[in-house]
Amino acid sequence: MDFDDPGFRELIDALHDGVYITDADGITLKVNSAYERLTGLRAEDVVGQHMQALVEQGVISQSVSLRVLKEGKALSLMQSVSQGKRLLVSGTPIFAADGRVRYVVSTVRDMTELLRMKHERDELQQLKQLRNSTAKLHAGQRDDLLDASPVASLPASGRVFAQARQVAASDVKVLLQGETGVGKTLIAQYIHKSSPRAAQPFLALNCGALPENLIEAELFGYVPGAFTGAGSKGKRGLLELAHQGTVFLDEIGDLPLALQVKLLKVIEESRFIPVGGLELKEVDVRIITATHHDLRKMVADGRFRADLYYRLNVVPIHIPALRERPEEIQPLLDFYLSEFNQRYGRALSWELEALDALTDYAWPGNIRELINLVERLVVTVSGERIELFDLPEEMRIARSDAGEDDLLPLRKQVENLERRLIRRALMQHKTTREAAKVLGLSQATLVQKMKRWEQG
Repeated sequence: MDFDDPGFRELIDALHDGVYITDADGITLKVNSAYERLTGLRAEDVVGQHMQALVEQGVISQSVSLRVLKEGKALSLMQSVSQGKRLLVSGTPIFAADGRVRYVVSTVRDMTELLRMKHERDELQQLKQLRNSTAKLHAGQRDDLLDASPVASLPASGRVFAQARQVAASDVKVLLQGETGVGKTLIAQYIHKSSPRAAQPFLALNCGALPENLIEAELFGYVPGAFTGAGSKGKRGLLELAHQGTVFLDEIGDLPLALQVKLLKVIEESRFIPVGGLELKEVDVRIITATHHDLRKMVADGRFRADLYYRLNVVPIHIPALRERPEEIQPLLDFYLSEFNQRYGRALSWELEALDALTDYAWPGNIRELINLVERLVVTVSGERIELFDLPEEMRIARSDAGEDDLLPLRKQVENLERRLIRRALMQHKTTREAAKVLGLSQATLVQKMKRWEQG
């Protein structure tokens, strides 16, 4: 193929999207004028250069051509260039008669403005939520933890906080259910702070973090000489220390069966006997429990007492995993970035593609994993912005291998992005009019798009 033919150059220069052509060795053969306009790179800067050399020189962040050559199939990815632009690059292999890749033809489209619009819309929504929280504060509501949470006014967490607020006024037993790291301790603290016991102690114990004898000693206390190594003056347990307050027992499913019997006595009679003691101690505490186990199945298997389960599970509150509430990821990232920036004297901000990768990530460790990651990034990133390559490998892979959209035509990918943004706006706003206003569309345009998708 003659890439220097004037007719061929006239043809590709007429295209609005950028065009980038490499051979089977990854050497740049041709770019069109639209590519030069989009990237600020001149043809003489890249033609004849190997793609790997351009990546190593920092001219581009990653090469779709090299991945197409390696995998032998069409794919798309987001690429950064030195001017800070975000480009959607779709590479397609051209095969020779013997089935080997002969050329890779990539089309390039500027996605910077679309990404910026998406994040500006999210920021406006967060500002609205902040104003609502401030209005509640000035209205005299005593919701310290609610105001401190960046997601308490969003739909998923908002329902959890509303349930917690509803049960806080009484001493009804609450069982918090959810994966490790979703924030069960925060909700337990919120219930306590919203209750008549708020001025009294809130003490927590993780039942899965200690062996059985130490859990018993921590929870019920012990008398002098109760066991080898016991203090000469004995020790008061959490139940006694939290008198008139709240005891939060996390991972209650890990509580040994023998201690389940003693806890049941506390619930039924409000009294207990310390380890090694003979005298009953009376106590007035509210008990809130939490677990990531299926306690009903544990009861069926004989690993958890049925009578204790029904005592604790009067009001179950399920806290969804972070991956089930993706609209909360960015507010949490921004909130903790601000917290750790202040703690460590930094002024870091998120680069758009890094923020998108973190939003797409499944977060198996939930909010606890998110907090740990943000702190690590604030401490280790040397620049002024947290970029995609600063993230752990599993998050970068999740972003670059984003799923089925990689193999779709550009028009379809843009349509899918529109659909996700509109669906999220409709989830957060009650009417199509409000959703359209936030997205900068007319109501008629939004409804028309929705009807077209339904028909498709």
